[in-house]
Amino acid sequence: MGLHTELSDFLRSRRARLSPEEAGLHQYGGRRRVPGLRREELAQLAGVSVAYYTRLEQGNGQNVSVEILDAVARALRLDEAERAHLLHLARPDRRAAARPVRPQRVRPQLQQLIDAMDGVPAYITGRRTDVLGWNRLARALLVDFPALPPAERNMARFVFLDPNARELFVDWAGKARDTVNYLRFDAGRYPCDERLCTLVGELSVRSEDFRQLWAAYGVQDKTFGTKEFQHPVVGPMTLAYEIFPVPGEQYLITFHAEPGTASAEALRLLASWGPAEAEPVGEQPRAVRSPRG
Repeated sequence: MGLHTELSDFLRSRRARLSPEEAGLHQYGGRRRVPGLRREELAQLAGVSVAYYTRLEQGNGQNVSVEILDAVARALRLDEAERAHLLHLARPDRRAAARPVRPQRVRPQLQQLIDAMDGVPAYITGRRTDVLGWNRLARALLVDFPALPPAERNMARFVFLDPNARELFVDWAGKARDTVNYLRFDAGRYPCDERLCTLVGELSVRSEDFRQLWAAYGVQDKTFGTKEFQHPVVGPMTLAYEIFPVPGEQYLITFHAEPGTASAEALRLLASWGPAEAEPVGEQPRAVRSPRG
């Protein structure tokens, strides 16, 4: 995942998805040999020379100004996350990239906080969707994280390699797409993360779905929304999720149900059923019964 290649592929993919009509350009007949906008059309919209934009799309983002990148982002109709990704690729923090990627840990106070969230499934993720911490109800809702080897506590691995995930998430395709888009966003922020490269390589080999989604070059930052679950113990649930950034390049993810609904009752039943004791985070697991038997 070299930065030059990533920048080139990203710009090409975004140019290909934007039609002349969507960009406000007139067509004068003739068959177009490329999908989406031509380079010269994109350069015209961004207000730069064709040669300048061509160098940028070939992966040469050195010394390009933020103003030019903003003009290209506007021409390509990039959203906020895509614009941030473009900046990460074209103007990487060389000093940050040169620093070794250190293991992440959940602060004890943050773990105490999610443990105290009675009735709210909550877990902490770090880079590359690694699951760093969780509470008892998150184990019952998603997967029994302590029963997994530490290296396999990762949401992307769960979504694409665990068949239970396809049954748990009603819209598995949407969850899979979001997960890949998160990883792609991380790839722009942490281009020297060898563990991320290894994860992408493994998932590409073992999952055709992952391989196709990765090739689509979607980019997405973490946000909020609603997920539908088909839980093997308590049945269907519709839960809202919120994602909060916390210090240390980590995210707190929570789920909750609308009060007075069948989903709220199902979540209450799950809380009474779930694992009785939480394993210490990061230690070797004991034999624990999985939520899916």
